[in-house]
Amino acid sequence: MMLSLCAIVKNEEKSLSSCLSSVKDVVDEMVVVDTGSTDRTPEIAREFGARVYHFQWCNDFAAARNESLKYVQGEWVLVLDADEVLTPEIAPQLKQAILQPDNLVINLVREEVGATGSPYSLVSRLFRNHPAVCFSRPYHEMVDDSVVELLQREPQWQVGYLSDVAILHYGYQPEAIASKHKFQKAQAAMEGYLANHPYDAYVCSKLGALYVQSGDIARGVQLLKRGLDSGSVDDLVLYELHYHLGIAYEHLQQLSLAKYHYQAATQLPILPKLKLAAYNNLGNVLKDNSKLQAAKTVYETALQIDPSFAVGYYNLGMTLKVLGRLEDAIAAYQKAIDLNPDYADAYQNLGVALLKVGYVPESLSAFKRAIALHEQRNPSEAQRLRQGLREMGFNV
Repeated sequence: MMLSLCAIVKNEEKSLSSCLSSVKDVVDEMVVVDTGSTDRTPEIAREFGARVYHFQWCNDFAAARNESLKYVQGEWVLVLDADEVLTPEIAPQLKQAILQPDNLVINLVREEVGATGSPYSLVSRLFRNHPAVCFSRPYHEMVDDSVVELLQREPQWQVGYLSDVAILHYGYQPEAIASKHKFQKAQAAMEGYLANHPYDAYVCSKLGALYVQSGDIARGVQLLKRGLDSGSVDDLVLYELHYHLGIAYEHLQQLSLAKYHYQAATQLPILPKLKLAAYNNLGNVLKDNSKLQAAKTVYETALQIDPSFAVGYYNLGMTLKVLGRLEDAIAAYQKAIDLNPDYADAYQNLGVALLKVGYVPESLSAFKRAIALHEQRNPSEAQRLRQGLREMGFNV
């Protein structure tokens, strides 16, 4: 069964090699469509054996994706962006999935490396090269609309997913977002689409979330609530609507409403890993309302779903510290650090807990590491922490 990689690129010379290296032993061909690079992106693609084509950018990601599908020769298509890599562990499962004769689409779990919100998403990036399967929507483009229409005509097809992480996505790291002006591009594209599809729940969820993230809370809430009221909504979209309404109401300090929406999000019948952020935020709301045992239970639930969830261990540590269980808090902070060695806040609060139980040298070592990490991204916090320790008689 021949598998083709499809990628659209522009000025991705820094990341494209990693992307193509991750799939070179998995796919049978690579199709790369360049939308106007001025760097070595096309040359790098050719060095990996990719067939490179060119497409005049028209502010429509779906149009560019569909252009790439024109050149595919394989029976199955794997879609990646240059800032994504395929995990090596997923390859055997992927190969097995495309051999199933009734499979039309296999949704893949993507880890959003560096994202401040949801650490995982489910993306429709592996699908059969069927003439009716194509991308729609100018931003947050997807094949889902065409798949729904096809299933109505040909119900014999199946849509499935692989539960293990298949794709690592580095595009949500702060420096990547800033360098490519992703927020501005996304807002312009989605507002244009919304004008012609005012009750599309998916675009309401994505654009509403973007408004909330940019500080336009009222407009975000209005759009997210419109999505909830739009009728029959896919469970994944429903999750996004509730999750981002929870964030919005937290900003507005309407914590009972935030709790309601986070709880609604956690109760939806979707892959548990996709609900981690809602569990985490629900725990934060409960903790901030002094519902410490309930918060502890929620964080522990999140960690049962994903034992590699560093933020979950950190928040569990914060809760245990308030409960007076300092040794347990220290263990939780240390687990967070083991998973994320650059976790400045975890080092800082580990230092606090160690100091309280009398482990002074270990505490100062943790504070020293916290200051070094803060100096890289938050120098004012580094200075504040250093000054606080000096006032306590410690020179770190």
